[in-house]
This record gives sequence, structure tokens and C-alpha cells, in this order.
Amino acid sequence: MRVLVLGAGALGAYFGGRLVEAGTAEVAFLVRPARAAALARDGLRIESPFGAWQGAVATLTAGQARPGWDVVLLACKAYDLDDAIAAIGPAVDSRTAILPVLNGIAHLDVLDAAFGSAQVLGGLARIQATLGPDGTARQLNDWRWLTFGERDGTVSARARAIEAAFAPARGVVAQAVPDIAARMWEKLVHLGAAAAGTVLMRANIGEIVRAGGAGLLHRLLERNAAVAAARGFPMREAFLAEFRALFCDPTSAYATSMLRDIEAGRRIEAEPIFGWLLQAARAAGVAHELHEAALAHARAYAERRAAGRLPPA
Repeated sequence: MRVLVLGAGALGAYFGGRLVEAGTAEVAFLVRPARAAALARDGLRIESPFGAWQGAVATLTAGQARPGWDVVLLACKAYDLDDAIAAIGPAVDSRTAILPVLNGIAHLDVLDAAFGSAQVLGGLARIQATLGPDGTARQLNDWRWLTFGERDGTVSARARAIEAAFAPARGVVAQAVPDIAARMWEKLVHLGAAAAGTVLMRANIGEIVRAGGAGLLHRLLERNAAVAAARGFPMREAFLAEFRALFCDPTSAYATSMLRDIEAGRRIEAEPIFGWLLQAARAAGVAHELHEAALAHARAYAERRAAGRLPPA
């Protein structure tokens, strides 16, 4: 199997690097020139509770991609999606499966328009990881799940082949599932709540709970669940129970990537998460003042960032 990984940020570097380490696929990373130079010099580095790894990896830059890939693992931020589509376009042919692990759901329509829905899998990553200043992908806890599947509810041969390629990889649980659409909605429900809470409060889950904010987190969770149900994806009670428990745990250190990006002064994915959920909540008749507050907060941050008025990181 030939796998092209778009991006070597936290997710691309981690999952792509673990696949290189396993030796079960031919892997290359499609990256910007500066990242390609750093990878050529230092190799790709992973730090993880499941074991560190460092090794040489193959890289391509824009203009070097050619057809012949079985899978494109799309591990970019949502605000880079248009550039990502342009970059991977020359590498995609009729046999290529595109596996996006972006947050949210909005990207699927964009990818379908560019490549056709038959080539676009559903996918999600449940992992807490960040890219350090030195380019090291650091896994922050034991979350390590990569879930994917055909959006028509089947379990295809290509999905099983991806699952098999990842099977020997350390620190990865990769699973092909028949209900990927429902799984993606589950992630959007919990992530939309966690991101809104941590961004509004500028604190991790445990800090919010200790400050008396468990009720806020629970309201966000229940309202996102109501949006999902209105779209035909009611949440499983076991799923809701898991995150109700997490959202009242005063010891939890869970912090979303959006909060980490704000704390580092980076761009954030406000529109495809908060903006999309706000529109969906309005359409479903679900109370949405908390979604409005989260989106306004995120947009105000973006305004301050654009004006160069953020405090030093």
C-alpha cells in the first residue's frame, strides 16, 4: 500500500510516522519546503507514552506529487483545506482513497465537490497531540484512535486494507467501521462542547469544573446532542454518559487543540466548528446563545491576532 500524508503537523506526523515505523506501507509526506528541509535534516520524531521513535521519512513538496497513491491521509487544519486540495490534486487518480481526519463535518462537502464522494472516506482521529517548536510530534495522553470507513455504511476492501496496514503500529488503534457518519457526529458533539468551554474559559476541563463550570459544559454537550438528533444522528446514552462524567471531573487535564492554539497565538478552526454548529442549532431550533458566545469570542481573538495585539505567548 502506498500512503501519501498531507502535512506533518501533530496528527500527520504521529499517524504517518507510526506507519513508517511499522513498515507495512510505502509512506511519503507532502509538506512545505521548510518542513521538508527539517525532516531531511533531523528525521521525523515522535514522543509518546507508547514509545518514542525517530527515523528518516520520504517527503514531497508542492509540484512533486504524481498519481499512484492508494490512500491520501489528509491531516491538515480546516483553514488550510483549499490549499490542501490543490496540493494533493495531482496525486489523486481513480484508485485513490482520500481519508480526512479534520475536525468537524463541513469539509466533506468540499472534498466531495473536488474529488467525488466515492473517493472520500469518512474519518476521525481521537488523539491529543501537539507539534513542539523543534518539530517533534508529542502525544499527550493515551488517546490513540484512528477510525474511518465508507460513508455508505459498507465495510470495503480498501478500508480493511488501511486497517491492516496500521494493525502492527505502536500507539495506534485503527478501525474500519460501517457507521463512520455517526462516529463523526459523536466527535463533533463532544469536541464542539469541549472546545467552546475551554476557549470561552481559557482553561482546561478540570480547571473549568473546579471553577463551577460543569453545568456550562453539560449544557453545551446536551445542545450539541440535540443538534445531532435533529440531523438524524441521536447520541448513544453510553457516549453521553462518558462525556458527562469527563465534564464534571475536577482532576481532568483535558485541553482542546483550539485552546492550545489560542495560547500559542496560532490560527484556530472557529468557523467549521463553532460557526457550523451555530447555524445547525438555529436550523434545529436548539438554544444557541452559548454557540454565539463561543463564535464571537473566537472571532474577537482572530481580530486581535490579525491586528498584532495578542500578549506574548
